[in-house]
Amino acid sequence: MEKHDILITELTNLLKGGNAHADLKTALAGLPPELRGAKAGGLPYTIWQLVEHIRIAQWDMLEFSKDGNHQSPKWPDDYWPKEIAPADDAAWKRSVKQIEDDQEAFIALLQDGNIYAHIPHGDGQSILREALQIADHNAYHIAEIIVIRRLLGAWTR
Repeated sequence: MEKHDILITELTNLLKGGNAHADLKTALAGLPPELRGAKAGGLPYTIWQLVEHIRIAQWDMLEFSKDGNHQSPKWPDDYWPKEIAPADDAAWKRSVKQIEDDQEAFIALLQDGNIYAHIPHGDGQSILREALQIADHNAYHIAEIIVIRRLLGAWTR
């Protein structure tokens, strides 16, 4: 296998999680719906707010990577939802589905292009850098979801 192909495979695995850290699906598995908006241990956010933050940030990095006309949300206000819980089960499912869909779309970018080239409308970013940033950002916040679940007594792994 070519070195580039090895890198793409490893980046894909890193984005999907599950090797050195839990993936989002594992972190959310079995979470009782009533705990989606619960705060724990003096933390300033809920699992819902973390899920939405992951969705918004990952979507922004994906769109930035694809579209020179993309306008990023205002930092930090528009990257964090104000509501502490989803409006309903459908909102929860839409958010989680968009995270999964955007992850797959970003992986397609990894597989289709020159990951080392600067993104033309950026200021030095590349698809490689964005992949590492998405993976790092998501892993950090997925770990926070697990911490909140532990504090709420809803983590049995």
